[in-house]
Amino acid sequence: MVKIIGVDVFPLALANPQTGPRGYATQPPWPSIYGNHRETLVVRLVADDGTVGWGEALAPVAPEVPGEIVRRLLAPVLLGADPRHVRPLRHQLTQLMRERGHLGGHQADAIAAVDIALWDLAGKLAGLPVVELLGGAFRTQVPTYVSGLPGRDDAERVAHARDLLGQDVRQVKVGLGHGVDADLETVDALRQLDAGLRVAVDVHGVYGLSDALRLGRGLAERAGWFLEAPLAFEDVAGHADLASRLDLPVALGESLRHRWEFQPYVAARAAGILQPDIGRTGITEGFAIAQFAETHHLPVAPHHSAGLGIALAAGLHVAAACPNLVAFEWHPSLFTAVNDILAVPIDCTPTSIPLPAGPGLGITVDEDAVAKYCTWATS
Repeated sequence: MVKIIGVDVFPLALANPQTGPRGYATQPPWPSIYGNHRETLVVRLVADDGTVGWGEALAPVAPEVPGEIVRRLLAPVLLGADPRHVRPLRHQLTQLMRERGHLGGHQADAIAAVDIALWDLAGKLAGLPVVELLGGAFRTQVPTYVSGLPGRDDAERVAHARDLLGQDVRQVKVGLGHGVDADLETVDALRQLDAGLRVAVDVHGVYGLSDALRLGRGLAERAGWFLEAPLAFEDVAGHADLASRLDLPVALGESLRHRWEFQPYVAARAAGILQPDIGRTGITEGFAIAQFAETHHLPVAPHHSAGLGIALAAGLHVAAACPNLVAFEWHPSLFTAVNDILAVPIDCTPTSIPLPAGPGLGITVDEDAVAKYCTWATS
């Protein structure tokens, strides 16, 4: 029997010298807080034969919080356990706080990091890539869409989109929410570049139903691709009402962490595209969500934003194993830091990312970089 003998936790903050000391603030019109440094949570599991598995949670704000959950609540269960029993271990971890209503939030983030590390470790012990443990790959190149389109105004966004068109990009998503008329003006400006450009809009839940309906209809008239997070994230009925009145898909799911959160949206036909983030769901639950979507004839377009190389690799393995994949989110400005904790970089084009090859997640973590960016003196 193989057993886990080490659970090491690394909350990371990659400093940005241009923004000063680490801190948090909102970025209007979006209400969520963001860090001025790149933050994430990394977990390392060590087996008694010396094999190591790495996991990462999407924790862009205060990764110390889910990190403390791993140290205090999850590690005692993991130590001495057989890491090849990924699903039973994941189930056991889920049950720890279920009676208290903690299936989501920071508890789920902590479990996601551990879950990814378990799959990486199990794959290395078996000598197989994670995608093979999930049943095999439908693709070895994961198609992407470009997310973000940074710019202070439409002129800058259009200039960026023009460069992308020159790189064969035909699928983009722009973060808006500046008012319906202003949002549609941005879409018009992008569509004028190329009639074949598929434009999706993400408004981060800032609109009420009437404005979201007007935006969605305007986007549909412009052959828009999808409308993401149009309403308050908890409003199942509102999303269902909106989706029934639009001729384009409503996409959602980055805030959701397990099937029981996705289920009411699917049952109400409130979404046409599901967007689980594997850094928040973990591989076990993320793959289950994708299969759940498949049984309801729904595609998945996995969310990926501020995660680093471990979370990216995990997301790619799940995406490769899904027949109902639309495309994987690729944010070029956020991708620049992805390889900072990897010894061998993940290469990417604006249209696809190769599935990392090799046992487990197929990546090599730079342990010195992890130690350098860790916010705790000891793990």
